[in-house]
Amino acid sequence: MAHALDEPLISVVIPCYNHAHFLAEAIESVRAQSYPRIEIVVVDDGSTDQTAEVARRYPGLRYLRQRNQGLAAARNAGLHASTGRYLVFLDADDRLLPGALHAGRECLQEHPSCAFAFGRYRWIAADGAVLPELPEDRPRPPDAYQAFLEGNYVAMHSTALFRREALFQVGGFDARLRECEDYDLYLRLTRTRPVAEHSALLAEYRQHGSNMSAHAPRMLGTVLRVLRAQRDHVVGNPAYAASYRKGVGAWRDYYGEQMLREVRRCVRERQWGDARRTLGALWRLCGARIPNVLLLYALPPKLRSALRRLRQRAARSADLAVEPR
Repeated sequence: MAHALDEPLISVVIPCYNHAHFLAEAIESVRAQSYPRIEIVVVDDGSTDQTAEVARRYPGLRYLRQRNQGLAAARNAGLHASTGRYLVFLDADDRLLPGALHAGRECLQEHPSCAFAFGRYRWIAADGAVLPELPEDRPRPPDAYQAFLEGNYVAMHSTALFRREALFQVGGFDARLRECEDYDLYLRLTRTRPVAEHSALLAEYRQHGSNMSAHAPRMLGTVLRVLRAQRDHVVGNPAYAASYRKGVGAWRDYYGEQMLREVRRCVRERQWGDARRTLGALWRLCGARIPNVLLLYALPPKLRSALRRLRQRAARSADLAVEPR
């Protein structure tokens, strides 16, 4: 076995915004890795809780603080402050499993042309208990860029181990994005380089009420903008164009279902203003992919007229906003 000093350094960047109550678990999960050479960089994105106090309990850890700029900017700050040849970006409320870095490093050794390698994850509850179900595997095209046009097949960002030079070649994360910055990065990386996938279980994704993915209208609007930025790269390639359209539909279905549940919740609780706003976002972003009969069945009469008006407006504009030119 190679001496530990012969192994390349892996930097684990942990952005944190008001997740001090989870941060120690994230740090401890990195310290428990079987891989011998690790650098931990915690980026405090303007937290108002005890994030600094938690981070400073750990000697040797690099702690950076910046004004609140969002997850993408925090990850970029960690990228620039780090020194490792490889990087993992671990959210402060999640955990790595002990063999995660070793498995990713081995995979990239076997695939030297790949920009990053990723594996599997499992869900945990807010208290850290492992949840019984595993995320579903989905079939995908063999071409990495085509696969990511259809959806975010990494799903949990902390399972990805990146080559440092690959991140700098594409300029890191787009700090203008407040969500979906990981998906945008995968699309930009895979336009020019392959990626590697392996079957090792690497990380634990915590499910709790403050996850950003709970905000379906905002998430859907952003992911459609991210996909729309790829239009010039799919024109002239029928396979890419078909996967682009499939991805647009899949994202609308995924977040549209979440918005439909929110509309029904608002109706049950008689929150008519919130129901109308969510309904407006549903039709503006999802258009004809929403099953009209189910919506009409779910809504009381006082919202049906609003639904019909929104449908008429959405039918004229929603599809034009995201389809390839």
